[in-house]
Amino acid sequence: MKLDRRLHAHRPDLADARLEGRISSDRFTAGEAATITGGVADLRMAPSRSAALDAQLWFGESVRMYEKRDGWAWVQAERDDYVGYTPAEAVGTAIATAPTHQVSALATYRFPEPSIKAPPLETLPLGAQLRVRGEREEFLELGQGGYVFARHAEPSDRLWPDAPATALRFLGVPYLWGGRSFLGIDCSGLVQTSLLLAGVSAPRDSDMLRDDETLGQALPPDAPRKRGDLLFSPGHVVMALDGEEIVHANAFHLATVREPFAAFVARLASRGEAVTSLRRP
Repeated sequence: MKLDRRLHAHRPDLADARLEGRISSDRFTAGEAATITGGVADLRMAPSRSAALDAQLWFGESVRMYEKRDGWAWVQAERDDYVGYTPAEAVGTAIATAPTHQVSALATYRFPEPSIKAPPLETLPLGAQLRVRGEREEFLELGQGGYVFARHAEPSDRLWPDAPATALRFLGVPYLWGGRSFLGIDCSGLVQTSLLLAGVSAPRDSDMLRDDETLGQALPPDAPRKRGDLLFSPGHVVMALDGEEIVHANAFHLATVREPFAAFVARLASRGEAVTSLRRP
């Protein structure tokens, strides 16, 4: 079978039990259910802080953990099947109850007590998954421990159907390869996050978004653009705001920006590149 290290947990010494009989490995394991306990947990290509950052996981996300060793956990995200290594301290025991709320602010604090004067435990990103077990004054008490300002959260089943509007909330956020939060975000992280909060299942990387036949309709690259269309160039994806403007996280500005589509196309042409495909989720 064709394997993708980003989507299949496989190594010569250990692999996902679902791959047994299709690949060779010394040992297969079903892994164990686990939950992300860090605000934003980096997901790296290898178990080293100097390894490339592939993606990020949010507080409260469910993962499948195949191994925990030497300060690193080898995990696969339940949300998009992405595989990688994250610091072991950012992974905890699975929580049986489903999330009840999600963070609705671009960022918010998790406090040790229901007071804005208490030193925060950490910062949670937009979309972080919360298990709320009660309320105290203006705060939500979390089953994971700590408190979140109530007006920075909403029921987890609430959708934001206007994905471009969600993407615009990240304007000015620094570009970060592999980023997926207010701390930094990349082109596909911006698109995936905006679609997920709209209730649209979406893969992590730009090539996956481009090739995902379940993600709406593929159209010619020169088709008239509509709000929410995804346009692809080599190694990059942008989202249309309308027929004239786009929003994207990019390395040219090193930030998330909105700009005229014509300016983007001219910059591509200066490098001998062009928009190669369009997908309408």
